[in-house]
Amino acid sequence: MFGGMASTDVRSRMSADARREEILNTAVSDFAIGGLHGTSTEAIAQRAGISQPYLFRLFQTKKDLFIACIGRCFDRTEGTFRAAAEADDEGDPLAAMGEAYVELLADRELLLAQMQTYAACGDEEIRTVVRRRWGELYRTVERLSGAPADEVRAFFATGMLLNVAAAIDLPEIAGQKGAAWARRALHGKG
Repeated sequence: MFGGMASTDVRSRMSADARREEILNTAVSDFAIGGLHGTSTEAIAQRAGISQPYLFRLFQTKKDLFIACIGRCFDRTEGTFRAAAEADDEGDPLAAMGEAYVELLADRELLLAQMQTYAACGDEEIRTVVRRRWGELYRTVERLSGAPADEVRAFFATGMLLNVAAAIDLPEIAGQKGAAWARRALHGKG
């Protein structure tokens, strides 16, 4: 109470873990658009409804926050692959993971966050994290699929093609007159 009036701020208190999750959700969105260097921690804090000093109490540096977002993206992709492989009833877990990845790419924010992750690999610390996580993802796909090395390699190569295709909205281009090249890139035929 102040001056006989109750406070109108009814924002509920969140635990540090819950607030951390909220910040990560906001940061993934912002980093997906602006990347590591083009995203303001002040803007992230404001969108998350916290102060910038509180953001830095939870994440010591902007790079720490970005690295946490990298983890979030890899976790989501790995979780998608695991769920698809476990649900596969056709006997082809690699194909099931591929189909699940195509569906995952509909989340433009996740896609762009992945692309920003690779773009930030000019930073040695980030490159080290991305190498480790990408290697873990690769080994997970190998284990889950049981596929030969060449098929796993082709799976990841196709995944990167799909990333670029989704980023530039190739499916839209493929529907346009005179865009046989785009149809071939997506489907292997004109």
